[in-house]
Amino acid sequence: MRKIVVVLYGPPGAGKGTQANLLATKLGSIHFDTGKFCESVVHDPGRQKEKVIQRERKLFESGKWMTPSFVTREVVKQIKQVAAANMGIIFSGSPRTIYEAEREFPALEKAYGKKNIFVFSLEIPAEFSLRRNGGRMVCPVCGYFLLVAFYPKVKAKWCPVCGSPLYRRSLDTPETTKRRLREHNERTLPVLDFAKKRGYKIFHIDGRPAPYKVMGRIYAHIKNV
Repeated sequence: MRKIVVVLYGPPGAGKGTQANLLATKLGSIHFDTGKFCESVVHDPGRQKEKVIQRERKLFESGKWMTPSFVTREVVKQIKQVAAANMGIIFSGSPRTIYEAEREFPALEKAYGKKNIFVFSLEIPAEFSLRRNGGRMVCPVCGYFLLVAFYPKVKAKWCPVCGSPLYRRSLDTPETTKRRLREHNERTLPVLDFAKKRGYKIFHIDGRPAPYKVMGRIYAHIKNV
């Protein structure tokens, strides 16, 4: 299989990160989590004196979206580096805005070729998003996610993978999830229209089934590449 780009969209709780990890392992690609990447950038000890880093760190730590121009500039640099290493790349939820899409899609097309880029929309109802996010436990060490929606009788306190104590993220409170849903509808959904107008076919996938079933449906669209 040649090196490809997979772009996954969907509301909070749709399973973008889970699917990106599964696909990255199966395809031998890099899961590029823009949020985690930006977090590493603004907390880079060697850049703390930069004014722009100080500004973006404040935005990040307040839970607000970082400046699109800053995010785009940093992400495009990484796209070029990953492509130069001859690695495929999986995006989970980004480019998030039209501004970012207008600059990152051309960079991806130049690095990988348009025919090697696949765009998916993982779709779940708003009430499912609230229920799944509200019942999600996370391991701070290995990143393991326990979805109570699939295991309602399990009352786990410890990560079954590494034994660390599980916790609930502040991002998964009902109030925060509702705000993230609004942001997704207002700022991210238009990116799908942008991609469609640019000539991409959007593959719509039901995000409610178990992760392995969702991954199988996604892979079915790209396995013959």
